[in-house]
Amino acid sequence: MVGFKRPDGHELDGYLAAPDDQTGAPAVLVLQEWWGLNDQIRGVADRLASAGYFALVPDLYRGKVTVEEEEANHLMNSLDFAEVTSQDVAGALQYLGTKSDRIAAMGYCMGGALTLLALCHHSLLSAGVVWYGFPPLEYIDAAKIKAPVIGHWALQDAFFAIDTVNELELRLRDAGVDVHFHRYLAYHAFANDTAVGPERISREQFDQVWAEKAWDRTFTFLGRTMWKRRRRK
Repeated sequence: MVGFKRPDGHELDGYLAAPDDQTGAPAVLVLQEWWGLNDQIRGVADRLASAGYFALVPDLYRGKVTVEEEEANHLMNSLDFAEVTSQDVAGALQYLGTKSDRIAAMGYCMGGALTLLALCHHSLLSAGVVWYGFPPLEYIDAAKIKAPVIGHWALQDAFFAIDTVNELELRLRDAGVDVHFHRYLAYHAFANDTAVGPERISREQFDQVWAEKAWDRTFTFLGRTMWKRRRRK
């Protein structure tokens, strides 16, 4: 865990995973699902670090973690998304800026929504990766998004309707955003390997095949957008 300051001076903690070879390594801001900063989202950061990226997960719930949907919904609804975007995200980006001059944002569910808001408000972001989550579309100023965006969406998502995903994609394209959305025959949270068990079927369900496909696409996207090209001699 590391600590950093927000623009207003308040302190915030986060989980930082660092690559073995830090020379020229890009960075990824990872934004949590509504469960909190748990082992699963730490695993996402570790996976990014093993691929050569700094990865920071800010603790948006200030130490609170849950496995209960009702409590997760309460914690999420207690967040001020505007403050998270302008303060928590800004502080995390400033911290990552001490590690790299190329930073992407990546988030899941609630974190996916925050990723889109971050792309609208922080022009220093070099890329965005959205996993099955968006805010109300009226809060997205697509004209302000200058970074390329990749999105992973579940066709059987009970939380985020695919029709709204289609509308979001159209808005981004009309605004000139370099956007690539991928759709999977899966349920919500298909990339979360803890979303297993019969009680979650038809609401959220891990799918290893689609998760690996989405991760392959993500690493290809990050490799194309985040690494500086070496000049040929």
